[in-house]
Amino acid sequence: MTDLKLLALDSEDLEVISAHVQDAVVRVGDMGYARADRRFALLMNRFDWESADARGKGLRKRAGLHFDRVSHVAIAGFDPNARDGVLELLAVTFSVTDDPAGIVELSFAGGGTVRLTVECLEARLADLGAAWAAAAKPAHSLE
Repeated sequence: MTDLKLLALDSEDLEVISAHVQDAVVRVGDMGYARADRRFALLMNRFDWESADARGKGLRKRAGLHFDRVSHVAIAGFDPNARDGVLELLAVTFSVTDDPAGIVELSFAGGGTVRLTVECLEARLADLGAAWAAAAKPAHSLE
């Protein structure tokens, strides 16, 4: 079992990270913006899609994701003061506003979002070592 370490410097790189964190479980209190460092970081329990098989439930892994060069953070659709609240991360996307600057959006189930205004895209995802059997494999309805 190899720990994942990824770097995203463009939209294509971020799509790879987004695929790896799809269906991650995030505690609201495990997200934060360090204004002085211009960094937004979150800890999550990500579903390890590579370990899942057709019959098994797969694994969850503790992971950290952070974004550098962040100038502004906007939160909508959930209470950031509800520190014990739990969110399910659906996708992470990047939209250019004034190349290379743009908006990173973390989209959560139920409509919650975190929008990061960034000078340029610089994101890192790393597994932190802990892994355990998942209670269930995430299922997606076909629309």
